Amino acid sequence: MISDELLAHVRATKGFMPEEEGLLLNRTALEQLVHGPALEVGTYAGKSAILLGAAAQEVGGTIFTVDHHRGSEENQAGWEHHDTELVDPELGLMDTLPFFRRAIARAGLEDQVVAVIGKSTTVSALWRTPLSLLFIDGGHSEVHAHNDYAGWAPWLINGGCLVIHDVFPEPADGGQAPYHVFRRAVDGGDFAEVETVGSMRVLRRSLGQAGDPVT
Repeated sequence: MISDELLAHVRATKGFMPEEEGLLLNRTALEQLVHGPALEVGTYAGKSAILLGAAAQEVGGTIFTVDHHRGSEENQAGWEHHDTELVDPELGLMDTLPFFRRAIARAGLEDQVVAVIGKSTTVSALWRTPLSLLFIDGGHSEVHAHNDYAGWAPWLINGGCLVIHDVFPEPADGGQAPYHVFRRAVDGGDFAEVETVGSMRVLRRSLGQAGDPVT
């Protein structure tokens, strides 16, 4: 379980994840990281990376977190989740990377959390390492959410966990792209849902052989 000290760092870090959902992510990572590295799509300022990194620190694992650090659609100027503090004053663009780096350093997790800076589709096209856990929390448009699933899910080992954030079955509660990815994973037969807390869904891969991509 995450320490009070690291939980304090989580609470002090910018982000949108309710604490009970974050604790589920941390607990799932604790169970999975003994089987191999984990990867997060969508770093933002590092709140969830601390939760994952805390688990990696406890069991001796490694977390990769992929983001271009220019913000998703909903983070841009004029949108609901825009934060002017995260705008680079010279370029006028979102830049969450400095905030992420400070958050991970303050939490003492630089040895456990590896930042991969780039577009998810660019990185996943070249990725070749099997994963024990995949956390999808990147762009919430249909194209970005489905690209994240298509690019990264094949690298989950047999028995690996797919965790999806912001899954809202009812359109009135939130955007539908993560829910559609959830349905794609379950309806395709590769994954079975094992736990839900709030909008966080944990699924487990049931097909394929450990270490072999499953398409």
